[in-house]
Order: sequence, then C-alpha cells, then structure tokens
Amino acid sequence: MIQIIPLDAKWCASHGLPQIDSDCDKNSRGRVLLVGGARFVPGALALTGEAVLRAGAGKLQMATVDSVASALGVLVPEAAMIGLPMREDGEIAKDGVGVLADLVPQCDLLLVGPGMSATAETGLFVRGLLALSPPAMLLDAAALTCTSLTELANAARKLPLILTPHHGEMARLIGRDPQAVAADPVHMVCQIVEQTGAYIALKGPETWIGGPGMPIIRFTGGCPGLGVGGSGDVLAGIVGGLLARGAAPIVALGWGVALHGAAGQLAAAEIGEIGFLARELLPLVPRLMETLGQPLPAQGNGFIYKR
Repeated sequence: MIQIIPLDAKWCASHGLPQIDSDCDKNSRGRVLLVGGARFVPGALALTGEAVLRAGAGKLQMATVDSVASALGVLVPEAAMIGLPMREDGEIAKDGVGVLADLVPQCDLLLVGPGMSATAETGLFVRGLLALSPPAMLLDAAALTCTSLTELANAARKLPLILTPHHGEMARLIGRDPQAVAADPVHMVCQIVEQTGAYIALKGPETWIGGPGMPIIRFTGGCPGLGVGGSGDVLAGIVGGLLARGAAPIVALGWGVALHGAAGQLAAAEIGEIGFLARELLPLVPRLMETLGQPLPAQGNGFIYKR
C-alpha cells in the first residue's frame, strides 16, 4: 500500500532547511549553473535565476544562447553570464556542452531546461550535460522530456537527479496521455521513482512529490493563479536554490513546492486570485522561508502567510 502524507507546516517544521551561519560567504551558500532559454524566450531564465537567489543560493551562473546573454545579464545583474552557440531556430546548439564542460564540475547544482524547446538536438545537448556528471542535477521543462527513462536511471545512479514536470511533460516522458497522468498521479510518480531512482515533483492543481524509499507527499495549498506562464520556471529556481544550499532533494522539493504555493496565496490575496504574474512571486519567497515551518494552533497544520 502506498503511503501518502500531507505537505504542511508540520512537515516543513520536521524537515528544516540548512541553516546559513552569520559568518558564511557567497561561496558557502551554494553555486548554481543554470542552463536554458532561447533567442525568443530569454525571460524564462531570468525568472528561474532570480528564484535561485531568492531561495538563498550564494552564486549563480546563467548560460544561454549568445545573442541574448548580455541582455539577460542586465535583467539579472547578480549572475555571471555565459554565451552558448545557437542553432538557426534560436535554440541552444549541442556544441554548447563543450563550453560548459569545465564549469559543470565546479557548481553545486546544474539546473537545465527553463525556456528550452523539445527537439532532437536539445536531447543531444541534455545527454551531453548528463555525461559531464555534475554534483547534482535538476531537469525541468523540455530538458526532462528529451531524455529516456533509461538515460535518467543511468544518471540517477551517479548523482542526485531531480525532475519537475507538469502533467503534459510527465505524459511525454512515460509515453502516456495527460488525461491518464491526471487520473492517477500517485501511480505515475511511483512509476518514475521506481524506474529511474530520481526525485520528482509532479505539478498540477495538486502536487505530488516522491523519492526512492519515501512516502508520497501531497500538496494542496496552491491557487488557480499559479497556472500562468513562468510559474514553473520560478518553482524550478526555488527548488534549485535550496538544493545548492545543501538541502536534501526531498526537502528541497517539499519546501520549494510549499514556498511556491504560499507565494501564490499571498499574491492572490494582495493582487487578485487571477492575473498576478510569475515575477510577482519572487519577492515573497525570502520572508516565507522564515514562516512556513510555524504551525498556527487555530489552523491545525496550515501555514503562516505574511510579508
């Protein structure tokens, strides 16, 4: 029988984030190498990159196609920029792996996928990055649909591998249709965990989180307004920032999903249930990290939401 537990304040309180000492510097807070974007969607990487830093990581490098790298650097001035070769369609060329080969071993987390499109050459690029054996890797969006379950399993035997698909991406990954995923998300998460050994957050109206040898975690605290372009890019960055800080994969996923949902609830209360933007979630994350592990007696295991 599959054990399912709720993701709530009690869970967050019992799965605390790594503490950041007052005398630590940016190098000790974790280094993220973020790879993705394309000529026509550079903003996705800006959302993810800022989320990485809002979640507490100390250093960020962003790698995208050379034609937009400088502009992206202006959007996220806290990050170092790396230009990658571009294909005719504006996507990252597979030769970009060579540009990143010396940088991947130096990061604490390699985060790949925001703003990329699922093509055959994208698959070659992602496989090339997997072969570099980063210390840990998070695959989001197109990056996780351009690989096979066998390739993911081979990678997960060597390093912590984290996946953050929505229902459509999950369907493409396992060769099913989105309706089948929506009908039985728990089984789908268990299947991925069993076949690959990866950690996964299946995003949707409810989010389901799983990892090897662990119960399934269910989160129901989001809101309809989170179903907007860029929202998933923000979630990937929050999870990536927590991983770089040293959080275990299941802790980073749980806290990342909870922070994302709580930020959505706050934005809905202050701006409107529908119509807030993904970038408006970002400034809410740091304060929420200080409050989500505090249960309110009057609300059982609910979360404290405050600026």
